[in-house]
Amino acid sequence: MEEVSKNFITNFIEEDIAPGGRFEGMKVHTRFPPEPNGYLHIGHCKALCIDFGAAEQFGGLCNLRMDDTNPAKEDTEYVDAIKEDIHWLGFDWDDRFFYGSDYFPQTYEFAVELIKKGLAYVCQLTPDQFREYRGDTNTPARSPYRDRPIEENLDLFERMKNGEFPEGSHTLRAKIDLASGNFNMRDPVLYRIRYIEHHRQGTKWCIFPMYDFAHPIQDALEGITHSLCSLEYEAHRPLYDWVINNISAPSKPRQIEFARLGINYTVMSKRKLRQLVEEKLVSGWDDPRMPTLCGLRRRGYTPRSIRNFCERIGVAKADSTVEYAFLEHCLRDDLNENALRAMAVMRPVKLIITNYPEGQTETVEVENNPNDPEAGTRQVSFSREIYIEAEDFLEEPVPKYKRLYPGGPECRLKGAYLITRTGCAKDENGNITEIHATYDPESRGGDPADGRKVKGATIHWVDAGTAVDAQIRLYDNLFSDPDPDGGDKNFLDCLNPGSLEILEGCKLEASLADAKAGQSYQFLRQGYFCADKDSVPGALIFNRSVSLKDSFKF
Repeated sequence: MEEVSKNFITNFIEEDIAPGGRFEGMKVHTRFPPEPNGYLHIGHCKALCIDFGAAEQFGGLCNLRMDDTNPAKEDTEYVDAIKEDIHWLGFDWDDRFFYGSDYFPQTYEFAVELIKKGLAYVCQLTPDQFREYRGDTNTPARSPYRDRPIEENLDLFERMKNGEFPEGSHTLRAKIDLASGNFNMRDPVLYRIRYIEHHRQGTKWCIFPMYDFAHPIQDALEGITHSLCSLEYEAHRPLYDWVINNISAPSKPRQIEFARLGINYTVMSKRKLRQLVEEKLVSGWDDPRMPTLCGLRRRGYTPRSIRNFCERIGVAKADSTVEYAFLEHCLRDDLNENALRAMAVMRPVKLIITNYPEGQTETVEVENNPNDPEAGTRQVSFSREIYIEAEDFLEEPVPKYKRLYPGGPECRLKGAYLITRTGCAKDENGNITEIHATYDPESRGGDPADGRKVKGATIHWVDAGTAVDAQIRLYDNLFSDPDPDGGDKNFLDCLNPGSLEILEGCKLEASLADAKAGQSYQFLRQGYFCADKDSVPGALIFNRSVSLKDSFKF
């Protein structure tokens, strides 16, 4: 087995498959069971990486199972999106793709088995009565239907299945312990009546199992050895084990819980993310500001950066919140090594090199990625008129400003020549329309021939004759509050009004004219950018994935 980092989950698995362990001689088998009621987000990704990663680490298997036992929320759109996201991250389930609803017949039979054993009964408490009779830490729960005869329970349960009772009038409950200090064990509901069409089963069923009952059964039927769950299910584990131990289960999985992933400046609730989409506060589930995997992918996040993030935050037993800046740090690390370089001017102003021959064009050589020796170089056209950033010229420089200004030092044009500012032109409103400069013909491509030191900065630029126009979208955190879900806050009140800035008329070097959707670049001095899915030749759109500046502190 390949040497990888260990955590308490891998330690448990090693104990289980070791000689004398509960799964000695068995192949490690996990599962990832998303509910198809929304798109996967970065929080799911941690669970996904743990489930599939544990199987990979031990040479085992991982199933993909859609948890579609709740018919009110599921949709095939989400099923397809979940599959796409998992494949994009680099995981695969081979032929082990299942739906929880496929096990409805077996789940029903296991419920009948519990009734026959005197371990389940049909209860007719109304929802209000159920809450009233729930009890508290000092008072046991109650149900006047708990001691019904087995034959009567079997008859009522079958009639529930046949649709003879109104919705909410009957439930099937496990008979465990009404005085348990763990309220999940106080005769929990196993089945409820719902007259609603299921996205796959149609109207075949009008009773549906609760997740706490269906989940362990599904795991057992699939031969899962380790059911890895988020920490919220820790208090449900006694019920998981009770179900497995009291039915004729073909296997006995072990449930292990880990802490959920929390990230500041975002929300992880699918209900709240859906609200953002439905109220059109974002452009969709794949809006680049969303924490969904499709949104992160559209923004320019790579599978490697996300998997590295999940690996580096580790697996813990206590909930914690990770800085969003660390997620950005992991992306920046990956793109710094792998993204091609390009020059793009986001707020352009024309610069005319007055002593450069009119009509002349040449090419200069620029590195594609200085961190990748195999990336090579590219030829970029250069002529008398170029575009530079408006911020690279000031009429009245601020302290330590080393770019173009009246009386300032020479500055280097990236890969080309040294220039000196000589003047500028303005419109009737006093706005600068173009900058004038002269160049040193002996300084092409690097240090000048005479070896003199240059005090000015190196400036990126784009040839005006070959520049292509583009729209550039600058994204920031969707929320301005680091904890938009905290306390009594309405998370919508924490939305960041500056989370998106759209720049039109940006100038890009000609090599980007045919940039493919999803292709990432480092725009020199600006950050890392990704061609948007709607970007096409002649109407380019780039999303800023992350800035160059790393705000995360180790």
